[in-house]
Amino acid sequence: MAAPAIKEFDLGPLPKKVTGSCQCGKITYQISFPEDHDFKHSSGTCQCTQCRKSTSSLFFLYHKVPYKCFTWTSPNTDTLRNYYCTEGNARGFCSECGTFLYWRRESGANISIAIGTVDPLYLFGEGSDATGGEVPPNGFGRALANCCGVHEWVANEIPGVTDELELLGVGPKGRGERVLQEG
Repeated sequence: MAAPAIKEFDLGPLPKKVTGSCQCGKITYQISFPEDHDFKHSSGTCQCTQCRKSTSSLFFLYHKVPYKCFTWTSPNTDTLRNYYCTEGNARGFCSECGTFLYWRRESGANISIAIGTVDPLYLFGEGSDATGGEVPPNGFGRALANCCGVHEWVANEIPGVTDELELLGVGPKGRGERVLQEG
């Protein structure tokens, strides 16, 4: 199947940084985006069986950033664990609450953050009136979760379900590049 052309898509305001955490809050992080960060193509999804199992969802929605821009901010990361479905590929999670935080090829320069772990302030603007203008009223969710990047492992699409979702690049809005495997 040929990849649909990427249509124009307004990303809205772009963040300089975001914070996030696991559900229990024992593991926290911050991402400081470089000036030239490509928000449009850094948002993607994966439909491999491993990501489905890790997220308990039909697809993993992530935002890929250079690992050097990512910082753990919790006092310690004692509850952070990695699970290796495939050698050299870490799936980070909190052993206290079970939150899936990221996927990372350990030999690579990037980390793919699970969008659902971004703090509500940055994701959809919860409490943005208290930030002094740092975060717009609707947050930065559109820039972080635009799905204009790569849609990986589409060979595992579920016929009639995930193969027809406009969010994942099918239909009249068809955004992103569809690939059979992670690249």
